[in-house]
Amino acid sequence: QGCNPIMATQRSKMQSHRTVINQQLNKQMRLRAGAENLFNATENLKVKETVALELSFVNSNLQLLKEELSELNSTVEPYQSTRQTVSIPLVPLGLKDTKELVFAQTFEDYISEHYSEDPESFSEEIADFADLRNSTRTPSRNHDGAVLLLEYYNQLYFIENRFFPPYKPLGVYFHWYDSITGLPAAQRSISLEKASTLFNLGALYSQIGTRADRTRRRGIEIAVDSFQHAAGAFNYLKLNFSNAPTADLSHSILSALMWLMLAQGQECVLEMRVLGGFEIELGKCASVAQEAIKVSDKYNLAFKSMNSDVTKPIVPYTWLNMSEVKTHHYRALAHYYAAIGLLEQHAEPLEITKLMESLYLNRDDDIPGPDDVAKRKEDRRRLGKSHLRQSVYYHERALQTHSLCKLPRTNDVLKEYLQHAHTRSVVKLDEMDSEEDFFDIVEAPDIQGHSQQDTKCISPSFGEVPSVDIFKRLGPLSLFSVHHRLGAHRTITLSNDEHVCSFTLQGESPVSITKLDLKAKQLGLRNEDIILSVNDEDVRWYGHNQVGDVIDKGKGSPLVLKLVADLGVISSTQPVSTTLFNY
Repeated sequence: QGCNPIMATQRSKMQSHRTVINQQLNKQMRLRAGAENLFNATENLKVKETVALELSFVNSNLQLLKEELSELNSTVEPYQSTRQTVSIPLVPLGLKDTKELVFAQTFEDYISEHYSEDPESFSEEIADFADLRNSTRTPSRNHDGAVLLLEYYNQLYFIENRFFPPYKPLGVYFHWYDSITGLPAAQRSISLEKASTLFNLGALYSQIGTRADRTRRRGIEIAVDSFQHAAGAFNYLKLNFSNAPTADLSHSILSALMWLMLAQGQECVLEMRVLGGFEIELGKCASVAQEAIKVSDKYNLAFKSMNSDVTKPIVPYTWLNMSEVKTHHYRALAHYYAAIGLLEQHAEPLEITKLMESLYLNRDDDIPGPDDVAKRKEDRRRLGKSHLRQSVYYHERALQTHSLCKLPRTNDVLKEYLQHAHTRSVVKLDEMDSEEDFFDIVEAPDIQGHSQQDTKCISPSFGEVPSVDIFKRLGPLSLFSVHHRLGAHRTITLSNDEHVCSFTLQGESPVSITKLDLKAKQLGLRNEDIILSVNDEDVRWYGHNQVGDVIDKGKGSPLVLKLVADLGVISSTQPVSTTLFNY
């Protein structure tokens, strides 16, 4: 079931507001298309001037609506954890919006024309599919919502094979709005429906991750898992779908979103690592520093992906800004923890040497070597102080970058985190500067990123979500699909007082008849006829032995067979099992 979109929550209000903007964008796009057609078609200069003026108004309205939607997409607060203890904010994604699908008449016509069935007898199945699709428009923001989207995606496999022939576009239009720009797209291809459903799966997981209670270990585990699933959905889309009709389904945007989700997941891994505090000693501090660098590196990849010429005009500036801010922030934290470990350590020299060798990417000749740091406190202080300077430097860059984002913030939690971390590094550096140092200032070496849990894409688990073919009554998909041309249904009655006829039942779901004798052919049976029912009992899903049992039950009375011919070519390399039957 979907969640109630009318509920007076901040999140549902945002989604409703997004829907209204999408509708307004759609209207303005239609107005612009009409005005452009008129402008190109008319020869009257006065009309051209009037239309040109109208076009300028429409374009201005479009720009204002896009800016309003961009600001809405930049709002992250409603999706964060509702706990009183506030965690550093993360970026959630809004779900793609869609229009209600008008398909009932088209499906009914296809059931009648292609499958030769009474469409009214499938009204319940058509209503079930409509209900399932409508529920996916407002999925609950939890695991059940993700399962619902996967169930619908799996159902689309059956729907595509039942009703969407590859050689003939069906009269069903799928309307979807871009989740970032709000611009509409309409296609008769079911690929748009499948791609949009998968995008919403990734967006939903991003919301689950941001809403998790990250003040508890279990909440952080949920967040890490959710962001990896979100990244997996976007990566799967990128690898399996092409010709994006909307910007948010393009490879460049999907790649940027994937890296953003992986970065946020890695950020949560670091939060789990420091949850509850840890012992201040070089080994622990070095490990945390390397975790922080890993977070910084992934945010840097996300920033570069969003800052390309293709993606930068599309993604909200706040996402771009936050990625750059966190790139600097976590690099600053890495240098801070490295400094604390060096200044406060009490380990044995041999252990310090091993830790120092694994901590850095490279080392200049001016930097004290691992053995020197292990043996001399002065060298440890010298290196620790250089890390503190780097920490202050990157914290200042983070604050400066953050100040470039001018969107109004009623409660800027990220800025509070940045200022607190910056103050902590400055205070520690002031403590060090108060002591007399008689050594040269050195530049802190680059720290090597390493994580106990490197976040990776988790692809959608389609097979783990059971999905029953809603239109199963049409028959096994191996035959009763758009890929087979079926003849009209025929009913043959074999009376018990006629001479014995012979034929063989073959196959499993559905069963066909073969090896007919002359009498069977004279009665109207044809080779390779598919048996639909025996004495009004539907046998499409039966094997040949089961069909034989049904026929045996009717011995002594007329046998009524409902048949259909497959006019296409059935190719199979599998052996076909058979049962000989005499009537």
